[in-house]
Amino acid sequence: MMDRCRCCVLVAGCAIMVLAVAAVEPVNFQTFMTDCQKSVAKESDGKTSCEEVWSAFEKAYVDKDPCTVLPEAYDDLLSVAPPRPKRNRMLFWSGTKAVADKMAGGYFQTIADTLLGSVLDGKDWCGKKGSKETFTGSDCVCKGYDNAALSFWRRASAKFAEVAEGKVYVLLNGDRQTPFYDKTIFAEYEVQGFNPDRVTNLTVVLVTKDKVVSKIIQCMKIFRKFCEPHRATL
Repeated sequence: MMDRCRCCVLVAGCAIMVLAVAAVEPVNFQTFMTDCQKSVAKESDGKTSCEEVWSAFEKAYVDKDPCTVLPEAYDDLLSVAPPRPKRNRMLFWSGTKAVADKMAGGYFQTIADTLLGSVLDGKDWCGKKGSKETFTGSDCVCKGYDNAALSFWRRASAKFAEVAEGKVYVLLNGDRQTPFYDKTIFAEYEVQGFNPDRVTNLTVVLVTKDKVVSKIIQCMKIFRKFCEPHRATL
């Protein structure tokens, strides 16, 4: 969590882009390895072992109740394949994933552009106690908050925010009643993970069908309330 905040919050309205939502697919070893190798090839050192990544991935959830996998279970995985930040180009989102993915376009970096993000984006997985197999679909449905896939995204999102550097951007959904909702992954894990010694500016773009001034003002007030205890400059 931030000990102090020196971010500059800028809020703007823009026209929303209508994009198709990709269907969730099951995780399997072959596609995991193919996607991992493609991602590793793009990295500067190219030394990450995809076999080691897969092993650490399975270790987090295999032979475990699908509804009791905690975010911390993925710490080993994230140490094997940590997010590599692009200074001044990191793009966060809340309720605007399709727009963020389209906007990134190879320039901005979303969590889906990290090695693990590119491999697991749009995927579903879980394990079962007493089994060494990977399951998907109805086998992974949980009433609670700690299902295998969601726990990964919570932990990975926090790590992604922790390494953010320079100017950071976020797209919020202006068509929501409360664009900055405090129960989202962005609010609970990413905002809390920003390091004020690394992040110099936070630019917030309110994505909406119409430029609703009242929501822009509301969003500014919410961010001001969060940052004031940390001596924000708004």
